[in-house]
Amino acid sequence: MNRQELGPDNAIWDDGEWISWQSIDSHLERLELKARYPNADVDLIPVFEELLSVAQHFHISTGKHLSIYGDIGELFGAIHFGIQLHPNYAQGSDGRLGKDFVEVKTITPFKSNNSVQVRLDRHFSKLLVVKVDEYHEVSGLLVDRKKLPKAKKYLKLDWDELAAFA
Repeated sequence: MNRQELGPDNAIWDDGEWISWQSIDSHLERLELKARYPNADVDLIPVFEELLSVAQHFHISTGKHLSIYGDIGELFGAIHFGIQLHPNYAQGSDGRLGKDFVEVKTITPFKSNNSVQVRLDRHFSKLLVVKVDEYHEVSGLLVDRKKLPKAKKYLKLDWDELAAFA
């Protein structure tokens, strides 16, 4: 919208200029998102919501699933927990939370069980397990690695048992 189109029908006069209601609404929405997700980069929230919506619509339309649930899980971690994500295909972990390296594992809606397998030879001190259920609702549990059961190279964790470690 250019300045010539602004006026009393679609804007408010403030401090010598017209400010559109759309601009005010956008600013208020960003403030609400920042209050709801204080650690998030609010620009990632619409990306997360759109990816989740695309995955759901694709499944409804085709009965198939896209290969984007890992990205959805990582964005969930960035938004809900404030994880700073590493570049794609970085070795060792998926991101950082303060000084901690975080490994993100995602349980997809098409998985036959609600478990994840974690490679213990990777460099991480926290594990985030994200679950996308059959209704495309997303939840996550963040666990300190030191609270996980001991294993050699791989550890299989069931979603229902994870809360005991959180």
